[in-house]
Amino acid sequence: MPAVRRAGALYRRGRKAVYAYTFARARALLGDALTVLDTAQVPTAPEVVELRVRVLVTLAYAETEGATITQGIARLSDADALLNQLPDGPLRAELAGLSLEQRGFLHIRAGDHDHALDLLSEAAERLRAGLADGAGDPYVLASLYLNRSLAQIERAHTAAAIEELDTCIELCERYGLHDIAIKARHNRGYVAHMTGDVPTALRYFAETSRDCAARAPGMLPVVQLDQARALLAGGLVDEAARHLDDALPRLRRQRVGQDAAEAEIARAAAALLHGDAAQARRRARRSERMFTRRGNVRWAAVAALAALRADTLDALEGKNANGSPRRGDAALPATAVALAEQLRGLALEDEAALALMLAVRLEIRRGNLDTAGKLLDQVPAPRVTTPVDHRMLLRLCRAELAVAERDVRAALAQARAGLSELGHTRDRMGGLELVCGTAVHGRHLGELAVRLVLEGPRPDARRLFGWLERTRAQVYRYEPMPDIADPRVAEKAAELRLAKRTAQLVRLAGRSAEKLEKQTAALEREVERQGWYASPWGRPRPVATLEAVSPALDGRVLVSFATSEDQVVAVVVCGTGARMVRLGSASAAAELAARLHADLDVLAPDTLPPPVVDVVKASAARSAGGLDKQLIQPLLSLIGDSELVIVPTGALYAVPWGSLPSLWGRPLVVAPSATAWLSAATGSSPKGRTVLARGPMLTGLVAEDGPLREVYPDAVALDKENATVASVLDALDGAELAHIAAHGEHEPTNALFSRLELADGPLFAYEVARLRQPPRQVVLAACELALNYVRPGDEALGYAGALLASGVRTVVAATSRVGDEAAATAMVTYHQLLTAGLTPAKALAKSIAEDPYRRPFICLGAG
Repeated sequence: MPAVRRAGALYRRGRKAVYAYTFARARALLGDALTVLDTAQVPTAPEVVELRVRVLVTLAYAETEGATITQGIARLSDADALLNQLPDGPLRAELAGLSLEQRGFLHIRAGDHDHALDLLSEAAERLRAGLADGAGDPYVLASLYLNRSLAQIERAHTAAAIEELDTCIELCERYGLHDIAIKARHNRGYVAHMTGDVPTALRYFAETSRDCAARAPGMLPVVQLDQARALLAGGLVDEAARHLDDALPRLRRQRVGQDAAEAEIARAAAALLHGDAAQARRRARRSERMFTRRGNVRWAAVAALAALRADTLDALEGKNANGSPRRGDAALPATAVALAEQLRGLALEDEAALALMLAVRLEIRRGNLDTAGKLLDQVPAPRVTTPVDHRMLLRLCRAELAVAERDVRAALAQARAGLSELGHTRDRMGGLELVCGTAVHGRHLGELAVRLVLEGPRPDARRLFGWLERTRAQVYRYEPMPDIADPRVAEKAAELRLAKRTAQLVRLAGRSAEKLEKQTAALEREVERQGWYASPWGRPRPVATLEAVSPALDGRVLVSFATSEDQVVAVVVCGTGARMVRLGSASAAAELAARLHADLDVLAPDTLPPPVVDVVKASAARSAGGLDKQLIQPLLSLIGDSELVIVPTGALYAVPWGSLPSLWGRPLVVAPSATAWLSAATGSSPKGRTVLARGPMLTGLVAEDGPLREVYPDAVALDKENATVASVLDALDGAELAHIAAHGEHEPTNALFSRLELADGPLFAYEVARLRQPPRQVVLAACELALNYVRPGDEALGYAGALLASGVRTVVAATSRVGDEAAATAMVTYHQLLTAGLTPAKALAKSIAEDPYRRPFICLGAG
């Protein structure tokens, strides 16, 4: 029958469009198929009825994604009515099962999971029977198992979800159903995300992305949505936001209403982690309207919760001039409690608990402690699938209530337990960025603990030292795992290097490199993600105690800076004791540090006219003197003339400490934490070779070809075309000292992609991190690659930070720009002193003291 043939072709194209997530096209094709079937000479013929049922069932899904479940259910009812025109038998049973399966899926989309599972179980019996009789469609049965996994995921029944997915994958492999298998493996990743196994989740999502690119590109935005959720759990807020900002326009073009609305909620969560309550509220309310139009009460309530989180953030941070809560916030606790009841009625236990915790914080803020306590008692204990940020919020609620009740000991106990729990989560993470990013979830607990110690009637320096070590720079607490070679990473890294080098040459030729830049960005993300799930970053070491640090100082003095409520404090550790000193305004110190950094950047060019040098040096001297007066002079009675170990905080990571007048010529090292310093200082590495490497596009004497080769006559020297990435990496593996004169660049959003320019392209920090035996000491002689990008938890990262976290014990680098000739002069003096037997800290102190404002180098790590 011609009409059946034409309509069948349209149906197959429409179904393919559905599974490619191009729903507008699917609706058009399926609508055309129905129109063609209306022209059939015998509309009640079995083949016409069968095809019409199949078209209506598929159209129900396509229309639900773009409109409402009501419209989709209506299509299924039309399909069910047609079944009476078919005789009893396998075909009618199969079509009835197909309609039931789709009806169950639509109820999943509407949030009615229990009813959906009942429908899907009934459909499964019919479809399995049909398949056994040789009349069923394995594609439909595999889809059913996939959909049952979705329902179990929504109910947080992870074991049941995995069982359904394994059955689905087995069926797909038996019948070659690749499209469904992709979705099933993707859902395995989502289950891993639910249980807190972020690296495994990201591994599944990466595999799904590759499969989708080859077979189902329309599904990629949905994969990006779930990747973003996992990245948020790992604290990689910027990366998650990029995924969502890329996915949302595609989802809107595809008219995928459900997933687009869910993506808005995830984007609101990213905005909240950045402290942008206005954006979070706007996106959450938009999502709530979308779900309400779709008739999805369950997800509309989740969106309302996201908006409430934004309102709560504003309420907690806002106050009247007299310190009292703002009038407009009075109704929020009741709103939160009512929403918790609604969420509980929808079987959203974690979300209901979150709403209650928001109400608790709001009631504490208003001084209603009895009410807050009663609400807190209603919050259930976390489950296996409870997100880590919910767990930390529960700890925070308990701690804040204890503070309000003047039970500081109980508050600190909650903070300690929460940070310990977060540490166990961090231990499972793969890749430096995930280990670092996890700190965002414990930020408020750490800040609360530090504030409590500082506000106590008798602030205890020893206790403050312990809390600072628990809360800062945890990424440096890990002993890196041995590298596991991954040929895919090596292949993609080579592609990335070539693309970056080509883009650079194109720009130098004055042409647009926009297309190449997009290619390099995509390759960079692909290589970066490999580290997230390859293996845990490393073996955790214990947080250093004062009792362990003090004897290791061996006459040196450790100064650990911290900030709280715009106040700078220093914990000074010398001998076996510790003293705390308050040092004034944190914002004032940050301003002076920023001015000094800007002045030193201006001073960097070698060809700067002398009058300009004099003016800028005078400005730098004023800023350095201001920092010295605020931060160092009050400590002189404690530190004497000892060598120093300085642990900065926040904006102070950008300070070249050797330029402060009281520290001119004084040996000192900078470390991200006392724990990091202790690990580096007490570590061991065998004696090895010296490596001298020179990158391209350097001027003056920066390569120190003659002087440094005289200092190190037996060194492995790599320059010009010999200084390739491969040759430099080979030389670095097992080296004792590596001096690299090459221009470099920070990558603020991912320290592992900070880079040094070599003959054939960039040498990325992650490549050095993968060395079997990293060098004992690395000198970065021609670029500002010290620790000057700071994340939550005082995680200071950059090229030098990545090297330290990867096992390099000492790094010498600049905190601001440095001229080529100034760097060369400083480094020749440094290496001459080093070979004379001085430690790196002593050699650098003498080297930079000759011109501290044009030699902004610091010694990082062990010294």
